[in-house]
Parts: sequence; structure tokens; C-alpha cells
Amino acid sequence: MSFEEEMEELESAEDFLQYFQLQYEPSVVHVNRLHILQRFHDYLQQGADSMPEDETAKRVVYSKLLMRAYQDFVESDAQTEKVFKVFSMGEPQTAFVSLSDIKT
Repeated sequence: MSFEEEMEELESAEDFLQYFQLQYEPSVVHVNRLHILQRFHDYLQQGADSMPEDETAKRVVYSKLLMRAYQDFVESDAQTEKVFKVFSMGEPQTAFVSLSDIKT
């Protein structure tokens, strides 16, 4: 199987961390698994232009970026990191709808 095919088989943050043989604290991953995966994805997108073609070198880069994504949530938390749009939206937005606009 190619590296890309192996990556497609991975589903959870734990799968990725185990695949790259990275040490991790299960309690950190349990609370932040989606945030870690999203941050990992973001880091991969940011580095896409300089990603090596060689599969071995690519594995090293992926491993480092995944560890960096995991470490972001060891040292911080989801609300501070604001990975998902919902955390960076600011104050709730309100809209006014007059009663005359509501028709049943």
C-alpha cells in the first residue's frame, strides 16, 4: 500500500498518532480529537506547496505536523486555539423579524 492509501485507512486522532508511533496522553486526545485532526489538516494545507515528493520524507513531515497539532492542545485548549469557526465568530448575532413578516 502507498503512503496515501495507508493514510486513507486512518479514521481517528488515535489512529493517526499510533500510525506515526507518537506518544500521547489519551485524556488530551479524548477531549480534543476533532480539534487535533483539524489543526493537523490546516498544517498540511499550509505546507502543501513545500511538501516533499519522496514518501519517506513526506512521512517525516506528516509526523512532525501531527505532533505539532497534538502539542497545541497539550499546551492550550480548544477555546483558546479557535480551530473551528464557531470559536472565532465573536458575539452572537441577532436579527429582527417583525410579526407581520411571520405568516403561517
